[in-house]
Formats: sequence, structure tokens, C-alpha cells
Amino acid sequence: MGFADARALVPFLGSLGVSHLYLSPSLQARKGSTHGYDVVDPTRLSDELGGEAEFAKLAAAARAAGLGIVLDIVPNHMGVGEENRWWADPDLRERFFDLDPVGGGYRRFFDIDDLAAIRQEDPLVFETTHRRVLDLVTGGLVDGLRVDHPDGLADPAGYLRRLRAEGVERVWVEKILHPGEELRDWPVSGTVGYEFLDDACAVFVDPAGRDPLRRLVAEFTGVEKSFASIALTAQLEQAAGSFSREVARLGRLVPAFSIETLSDGLARLPVYRTYVEAWSGLVADADREAIAASGMDEELARALTLDGGPGIPEEFVTRFQQTSPAINAKGVEDTAFYRYVRLLALNEVGGDPDRFGLSVDDFHAANLERGRRFPEGLLVTQTHDTKRSGDSRARIGALAGMAGEWREHVLRWREVNADLRDASVGAPDAAEEYLIYQTLIGVWPVTADRLEEYLVKALREAKRNTNWADPDLAWEAGVCGFATGLLTHAAFVSDFEPFCERVAIEGERAALGQLLLKLTSPGVPDIYQGDELWRLSMVD
Repeated sequence: MGFADARALVPFLGSLGVSHLYLSPSLQARKGSTHGYDVVDPTRLSDELGGEAEFAKLAAAARAAGLGIVLDIVPNHMGVGEENRWWADPDLRERFFDLDPVGGGYRRFFDIDDLAAIRQEDPLVFETTHRRVLDLVTGGLVDGLRVDHPDGLADPAGYLRRLRAEGVERVWVEKILHPGEELRDWPVSGTVGYEFLDDACAVFVDPAGRDPLRRLVAEFTGVEKSFASIALTAQLEQAAGSFSREVARLGRLVPAFSIETLSDGLARLPVYRTYVEAWSGLVADADREAIAASGMDEELARALTLDGGPGIPEEFVTRFQQTSPAINAKGVEDTAFYRYVRLLALNEVGGDPDRFGLSVDDFHAANLERGRRFPEGLLVTQTHDTKRSGDSRARIGALAGMAGEWREHVLRWREVNADLRDASVGAPDAAEEYLIYQTLIGVWPVTADRLEEYLVKALREAKRNTNWADPDLAWEAGVCGFATGLLTHAAFVSDFEPFCERVAIEGERAALGQLLLKLTSPGVPDIYQGDELWRLSMVD
């Protein structure tokens, strides 16, 4: 959708009472980009989206209808390749990008090789990559910015202070807060709202279902592990696998710490990252508490809180803090969330599946705090990054209130569907089968192709029986064959559909309740696909 397409929607959006258009990244991305997060020229607006002229027309149309514009920007990284002149020129590449001169690698956006991280701590880099965006703000075409992945930056607080000093009054950070973690006192309007999403979902999850569902998963799969143990294992795998070169770079900075010690410390950190300023000596109480709670090696903990004595370079502390968010995100959200299947509604960005339900009083207390500290923070129930749409999540969450019935059904389904299992490879295993039943509850009715596409992703993200790097196609085919076979398996469908209909009614009540809370709680509701019509979506 280009700027002209968006302009055509302005009258309709204005009639709904929308205050601002919320645009995805709109600077020049690499040719063929489907999302805009792979910017190759931050000095100009995207030609494919319509360029400068069409953006100006969109802004004018929005102003005429009384709407503003919020723009998503990507300060952490750019797309690599010849299209990017800062990457193509060896001298500029060394100045602009966070290169590893020894390992020959470079800091990436998570584990994506063609998205290279930028050195925004360099004033020239900031000025070059932000001048066009800042001109849009100071020129009145853009009212505020959404900052993508600030945790990847060397100095998030300093970066945000620079934006404020340059005249950007409204900034929302895509900061993932763990339950109980507070947003730092940064010069921002708030986060993009994942913590509200998790609170609003949890209000509608019956805490009485916690133990029955725990027992059911143990009975169904024959395995009982805590989410914390599964998440730790997954993060250690990421540290040893996708992020091994980042860990090795840390090891070269302080050889006294073994790779195993560093990997363990990165995996154990209970939050995405800390914000210790090695160059200024600032160590917040929240940082000390997080590091102390992690249980990491004591000498490593002392180094990260600047108590390690001489010999610990500032770069080590900074780079450790830039590495932990990627290991956390890929280990938890993109691995453990696909392995731990007690109640998939709780496996959401920023969420903790061990936090089973939230009281109304606690929800109100969180709202009061949001209203006090960040009254313009965004409120979401679904985004382009959530694992499920709000409607699908609400359906699955309703199972907590009918755990006994759910148990009877899934145990019966295991028997009646046994013949659909691929005997040659044994797929799916019990955990995958349990994930399939919850998935069907969330999105029924579903087509075979949608179900297959989701399951291939889910299986590869779980990295147990197949993965992205070395997929087991026979296993994937067995799981997909089982799942799609369910759609026409009379013995299953005749039992599943009446139960699913009852779950859907409860789910719809919860979904409408969550939408009402989003529209009336302290903050700014972010209206997305699925808020105006029913939308039963799976990941992405």
C-alpha cells in the first residue's frame, strides 16, 4: 500500500474518529521490500511507496481531515548490499556499521545476516540517518515517531534525548517490558503497548485453570517442565548457535570469562537488557536488581555493574547489553513459546506464560500507573509482531475457564485421531498434537493451506524435530498431514465443532471486553486489523 492508497482511506478513517495515521517504515528500503525495515537510504522517502510528492499529498489530506501522522523508524540497522552506499563504500561501512574486525562478522538485527546494525552513538551517523525524518517532524508533516528496537542501540537513553533535543516531542519505543518491569524515565510518550496487551488478555484468563491445564499437559505429553527451564534451555541454545559469534566477540574483550560463563549470563538475565552507562558510571537500582536476580556468575555480575575493578573495558558492558535482547527474543518468543504449550494465549510478546491470569484490582493498578507515568502510551491487542490476533488469543484463553471439559475432549481426540498419525516417522509428537488442537480452537474454521503454513513455521521455530537451517521435510509432512486430515475427519469434526462453538462464544465476549478496555483505559488505543471486524489470525 503506497502513500496514494493510504490517502484514499483518509476520509473513512477520519469518520471513525481516528486521530493519527500510524505508518510503517517509509524511507527508501531495498528493492522488492515487503515491510520497509530493510532501509538502504534513510535520506529520502520510498520511491516504491510514492516518493516525496505523494507523501506530501498524504500529509496534506490528513491535515485537512484533522488527522496527524505517526511514522515508524528503524534506527538500529539498515539493509546491506550495493543499494546501500554506506555499506558499499568500505570507508563509510567502517564508520557507519558495527563491524567486528577480528571475527569478520558484524552486529546484526537479531540473527538476520542482511540487516546490519548501525553505530547511532556516532553523531555523524545519527545526523546522516535521521536528517530527513527530523525535517519531516520539524516541517509539520509528521507528529511523532515509533522507534523500532531501541534495545539494540549502544545508548538508548542518549539516543532518545537526542531526538527530543532535535524537536521530536512525541516518541513511542518498541520496548518489550517483562511483567513487573517498569519503563525507564526516558523522554518518550510511552511504549507501543505490549504490556497492556498481556494485562488485558490475562484479565480474561481464569486462574482456576492453571493447575488442571498443567496436569493435562503432563498427562498428554508425558513431560512436565516449567516454562522458566524451557526458556533457559532455548536461550542457551541461541547463545551457542545463532549468536555464537556475538558471544565470541565478548569473549575476546574479556578473555577471563569463558564462553560458557558469558552464554549462561546472557541467557539468565530476567529482562531484555540492562542500561548501565559504563562511560558515565551510572548503574540504576533496576539494573542491579535484574543482574542479582539472574543467578549469573558472580564475577560477571560484578563486571556488568561496574564493580569488577580495572581491566573490564567499557565496550564489554555496552556490547553485552546489546546482545542480551536478541538472545532473549529469539530464545523465548521464537523458540520457547513454541515448545511450552500449556495455554498458547499466554505465549505472547512481552508475556510470561507462568503468570496465569490477572485480577481486576491488579489490572486497575497497572492502569493507574500507566496514567500517572505515560498517559500517552499506546495500547494494543494485536500488532504485526504478535503471535496471534486478539480474537484468536481470546478464544484460546477461554479454555482456562473450561479446563475439565477441554481435558475430556483432547483425550478423546487423541484416541479417535490416532489413525491419522504418520506411522513411518511418528509425527506429530504429543506436544505438537496438543498445539494443533489449541490452534484449531483459535482459528476455526481454517483452510488446509493456512494451517500448513502456520505449522511449518511453528515446528521450525520450536527447533525440536525440525528447524529452519536443516528442515526435516518428512516430519513436517507428517505433522501437516495429520492436522489437515482433521479438517475432514468425521469422528473428530462431529465432536470438535460443537465444543469449539461454545469456546468461540466465550472467546468473543473476552475479545469484545479487551477491545472495550483498550478504548477506555489510560493511554492511546492503537487500532489495527482485527479491531473493527472479527479476525482469527495466526502468527504474523
